[in-house]
Amino acid sequence: MSKSLQAIRGMNDILPEQSPLWRYFEGTVAGLLDSYGYSQIRTPIVEFTELFKRSIGEVTDIVEKEMYTFQDNKDSLTLRPEGTAACVRAVLEHGIIGNGQVQKLWYVGPMFRHERPQLGRYRQFHQIGVEVFNLAGPDIDAELIMLTWRLWASLGIQDAVTLELNSLGTSEARARYREALVEFLSGRIDQLDEDSKRRLQSNPLRILDSKNEATQAALVGAPKLEEYLDEESRVHFDGLKARLDAAGIPFVINTKLVRGLDYYSKTVFEWVTDRLGAQGTVCAGGRYDGLVEQMGGKPTTGVGFAMGIERLLLLIETLGKVPESISRTLDVYLCAFGEQAELAGLKLSEQLRDRLPHLRLAVNAGGGNFKNQFKKADKSGALFALILGDDELAKQQIGVKPLRGQGEQQNIAWDALAEHLETAIAQA
Repeated sequence: MSKSLQAIRGMNDILPEQSPLWRYFEGTVAGLLDSYGYSQIRTPIVEFTELFKRSIGEVTDIVEKEMYTFQDNKDSLTLRPEGTAACVRAVLEHGIIGNGQVQKLWYVGPMFRHERPQLGRYRQFHQIGVEVFNLAGPDIDAELIMLTWRLWASLGIQDAVTLELNSLGTSEARARYREALVEFLSGRIDQLDEDSKRRLQSNPLRILDSKNEATQAALVGAPKLEEYLDEESRVHFDGLKARLDAAGIPFVINTKLVRGLDYYSKTVFEWVTDRLGAQGTVCAGGRYDGLVEQMGGKPTTGVGFAMGIERLLLLIETLGKVPESISRTLDVYLCAFGEQAELAGLKLSEQLRDRLPHLRLAVNAGGGNFKNQFKKADKSGALFALILGDDELAKQQIGVKPLRGQGEQQNIAWDALAEHLETAIAQA
């Protein structure tokens, strides 16, 4: 017997009963970003491999271990592992950030990394990302954090997340710090785990956020990045903290927060939770003022973040914050008995859709007796069943039967049905 076909490990189907929560979440984020004046951009999921090598850094874990890369004739192509590089490529290619034009952009879609699948970490995962170009001050950093804070409030998860902040300084400041850190850790190399030994020459700042206990012990007494910050970065970071204080947004300083990508500078931040076990980061980002120039453009400031949709949905479910309304996919289910009633029901259903554009209405298909159709109406999750038979047809009425305990069945005239349903659904 041939092996049954299955999805690739770590690449999951989103089933019909799951998709309402996705739509609710994505719609909530899209509405919030619209209200802050951000515009959506859509980029391909496949890019030239060189894009990610140049932007993320060839000695990062993502490029070295995690990218899905394949040959297409003579070209090396990669499924995008993150969204910032593709967004920068797009704005450069189409010339929409030249001459200092401010762009406030957002995107949503799947990303791909070859990691060990586990709860909250997948090989195909989905992100919503935001990128802002040509705004250099701490005010825009604060805005990005403030809008995420507002999002957590609207989702009901604000009490379950904590904001961690750090400043990486300029590339020159990091170079001085890197030299001091390498010198310090070189005398303790025997205490480092294998990944940290490998990173010591290629990307030593990543050692700071190692989860290995022996490595963290070796870091005790290490020089601190904040001691090497340049004055410009200090002023910027102080300005950000002052704005967050003014907005009443609590935060903690995490001097070991460095983020995993080479292009970050100055501000870095993460929203973390302790409700999901090891996978605690639900949103992260920061400044990347040198990335556009690094990718061939003019010097251009940039700042942004990305949030993992799967983890945030898991958090919403874990906290019991799924809105009751999104579990219902239908408002009304129309049952019709007999050919003439079916024809009248089709016409009436389209008139209802004209009058009530947001009405969620299903018309029974496949026939069936009263018991059969009513069973399907109840199973559909609708609030009301509409019942149309010969008697109702003769009187130009329709039975409106509550399915969730909202009272007794009523017979309503066809011309009064839309108004009746609008009121009844609002009160249900």
